Amino acid sequence: MTDSPLYKEELRHFIKSALEEDVGRGDLTSLAIIPADQRLSAAMVARENMVIAGMFVASELIKTCDPLAQIDVIAADGLEVMAGSTILKVSGNAQRLLTAERAALNILQHLSGIATLTRAYVREIEHTDCRLLDTRKTIPGYRKLAKYAARTGGAMNHRMRLDDGLLIKDNHIARIGSIKAAVEAAKAYDTSASTIGITVECDNLAQAADAAIAGADRLLLDNMTNEMLRSAVQQYKGRVKLEASGGVTLDTIKAIAETGVDYISVGRITQSAPAVDIGMDYLD
Repeated sequence: MTDSPLYKEELRHFIKSALEEDVGRGDLTSLAIIPADQRLSAAMVARENMVIAGMFVASELIKTCDPLAQIDVIAADGLEVMAGSTILKVSGNAQRLLTAERAALNILQHLSGIATLTRAYVREIEHTDCRLLDTRKTIPGYRKLAKYAARTGGAMNHRMRLDDGLLIKDNHIARIGSIKAAVEAAKAYDTSASTIGITVECDNLAQAADAAIAGADRLLLDNMTNEMLRSAVQQYKGRVKLEASGGVTLDTIKAIAETGVDYISVGRITQSAPAVDIGMDYLD
């Protein structure tokens, strides 16, 4: 993949913040013991099987530290690599590359971890027409990058922010009094910006019926059993979009997809994905 989720200024600001957090006023160790004119070459190596995501950020961060560095990206974003694979080679000023190492690896490991876990979920449901969705459960400041990594792994992006999707949840319904009243209020508002139409979270089939009758565009079937999901599919498939959610794991997603729902949203692909293991091996 080559579609950057960040504008140039956003990427510059993100890298600046990452380096300020990690480096501060300077890499004291490298400045103290590495000659200023010393050069080195290094390779990033995958220590486990993974899907690459965030290589463009890691490369740009290295370039920010050492504008003259020579970088050879071997594994671009979206590529699935095996343990032991070299994914990037770099040569440049030793002090500056050592300064860049940790932040570059942190970003690449985190985003590749999201892409790798996402790909595993996608594989479980690829024999169906169901699509995997991400959620807003992301580390603050990483929203665009985390959703990019999920997309790299094969998921569809759900709403990016609160301003691009109208999702009526239980707390909204509790405050206004009923699903019918909530949907009516939503319809009276300008919903043209909503990428998911009017979506209503439903905890049971009675709420699903209320939402469908009220004119919802999508039903978010939350924590329902597979039997309940199949019932909802039989009643509403083709009339409204059906999205299953709530505690979905790699062990359960296949059976959920096979109920016939259109989407399954999984928060853990961005919230709980473990970082993958990537090492920096110095060659000289």
